Amino acid sequence: MPRGKTAKAKNNETLEQKLWKAADKLRKNIDAAEYKHIVLGLIFLKYISDAFEQLHEKLEAGEGEYEGADPEDPDEYKAENVFFVPVEARWSALQAQAKQPDIGQKVDEAMEAIEGDNPKLLKGILPKVYGQQKLDPTALGGLIDMIGSVNLVQSAEDSDGQSETEEPSSEPRQADLLGQVYEYFLGQFALAEGKKGGQFYTPESVVRVLVEMLQPFEGRVFDPCCGSGGMFVQSEKFVSHHQGRLDDISVYGQESNETTYKLCRMNLAIRGIDGSNIRWNSEGSFLKDAHKDLKADFVIANPPFNDSDWGGDLLRKDGRWQYGVPPKGNANFGWVQHFLYHLAPTGAAGFVLSNGSLSSNTGGEGEIRKALVEADLVDCIVMLPTQLFYNTGIPACLWFLSRYKNGNKNRNRKGEVLFIDASELGYMVNRRNRAFDDEDVQTIADTYHQWKLKDSDYEDIKGFCKSAELADIEKHNFVLTPGRYVGIPDEVDDGVPFEEKMGALTAELAVQMKEAEELDKEIKVQLAKVGFEL
Repeated sequence: MPRGKTAKAKNNETLEQKLWKAADKLRKNIDAAEYKHIVLGLIFLKYISDAFEQLHEKLEAGEGEYEGADPEDPDEYKAENVFFVPVEARWSALQAQAKQPDIGQKVDEAMEAIEGDNPKLLKGILPKVYGQQKLDPTALGGLIDMIGSVNLVQSAEDSDGQSETEEPSSEPRQADLLGQVYEYFLGQFALAEGKKGGQFYTPESVVRVLVEMLQPFEGRVFDPCCGSGGMFVQSEKFVSHHQGRLDDISVYGQESNETTYKLCRMNLAIRGIDGSNIRWNSEGSFLKDAHKDLKADFVIANPPFNDSDWGGDLLRKDGRWQYGVPPKGNANFGWVQHFLYHLAPTGAAGFVLSNGSLSSNTGGEGEIRKALVEADLVDCIVMLPTQLFYNTGIPACLWFLSRYKNGNKNRNRKGEVLFIDASELGYMVNRRNRAFDDEDVQTIADTYHQWKLKDSDYEDIKGFCKSAELADIEKHNFVLTPGRYVGIPDEVDDGVPFEEKMGALTAELAVQMKEAEELDKEIKVQLAKVGFEL
């Protein structure tokens, strides 16, 4: 689906908004943190059931390549990368029982049955929370009816019957649309949960900038703190939008929160992305690296900001700290060096950190940052605007590291760092949150690409971007805050001579000073009337 567009329901609301409003009405006394598993699990179930039914109809018809096929043979579905759904777990069977008091138990049993028939990809992944007492069976039945009532294929088209898809796609429209609904719900739940929501969701704006700048056309994509898998989903979208082959990228991830890990696996499954290399353990990436030998072509991540409880006291002599031992009380530069440890010799990394990482000298962070710059690993720094994140007000930035800055098709940028100040870009989605539009994303990404490409027309833009040499960075004591390098933008020339502007401002100031003098006199008069004198 083209960026900036979304499927429209008949009442001019987007399909996602329509579904969210209906689902939220049925939430009642369940908090968002729990409710997301209930709703997202049902969306996943609807997706795999729809995909199954599509293939089931073809197998049942038995025409062409499907002649003689058994529509109840699980191997037929495995051959087409479709999950086999047993009879009792199919959406039609569940919706027929939606008004029954034991519908919650039936859904839990359906989830168990699906896992049992697809153990390699789904074992232990699906939620079984529908039979709990606090979940009202009537509300659950309403939720099933609501999700089941939407004709997803029809809803993917405009009212004039023309599909919004501008180029042919090998992916089913349902998968694309359901993935879009799933993604929208993840964002809405993150917004509803506030600070906790950031543990599983990175705003799409931020992910898109990272992916558009790194351009992961092929190779291994790694996120060692992968949340619900947004980095992988956006990488897949990038490849699709640029007519690439999805088989050319493979994803690797790790997540320490088990429920978030399950959200990720479902999110990837809806997109048809192989999630078998996504791992979970409670210790996390620092203490129990699940991909010790992986050397990735791309690392894309949003690690927890300024994490103090990361096990740093247990890792003082870890082999990953090639550029300095990170402070025990802050994991920022532990993450940076973990990313570097997993980068292939020609790999690149893009990730989010708090702005403090650009200038802090606490616990030796300044020395680590200096070592990274002197090793010529820092490729680009992007300053982000405030209010992009649902979970924190801490100002953030994007770091880009590269092990191959002289490239082959790219311009030799050894000894240089690109600074971009994007703090004035974006628009307010609501009173609390900001987002980038398509133009903002492209402005940032195109600036980076122009800087890297041979024979490009890249130029520094005062107040926005600056290509700085390492000697310039050394003069600033290796502080990487973009504002120090890009400067303040020039005022737009309005054609009014400076002398004329100054004269007008001076006259205006004289009038204001006279008014202030008269006001002072009036205040003294009024105070004298009530017995006060100044």
